[in-house]
Amino acid sequence: MRITDILSKEKIISSLKGSEKSEVVDELLDLFKNDERVNDLGEMKNAVMEREKIMSTGVGKGFAIPHAKTNSVNEIVAAFGKLDTPIDFQALDEQPVNLIFLLVGKENLVGPHIKLLSRISRMMNKDEFRDSLIKAKSPEEIYSLFEEEEKQYFEAI
Repeated sequence: MRITDILSKEKIISSLKGSEKSEVVDELLDLFKNDERVNDLGEMKNAVMEREKIMSTGVGKGFAIPHAKTNSVNEIVAAFGKLDTPIDFQALDEQPVNLIFLLVGKENLVGPHIKLLSRISRMMNKDEFRDSLIKAKSPEEIYSLFEEEEKQYFEAI
């Protein structure tokens, strides 16, 4: 499964408005209002925030990947957002975060969920890719960057 199979332009925010972790996560989760793949948006939000309490998903280098597994979704869903001004996300490297990839999977889809988390982490670990995302101005441009990066990734395998 590719990232671009689960991420659409409509689920990308090129300029998040929130100034703290819960606000930006809520902004991304709100993209799933009236999404037929989500059975219970409130439970989905709860699952993501409960996972965040266990350990911050701010993995470092200005990137966070809030995620959860819950039966409040029918399939794996994703959203991406970036902040013009980085915020404190209690990241592992203690640096502020400005790139956020939200991933929520169904309880019984553990394998694909873990593979996607790994792929996203590998892509976001590349300085050049992160820099390109930061400079991107629109959801379309951000989506194209993910498409191009995945092409390179799949060709390298």
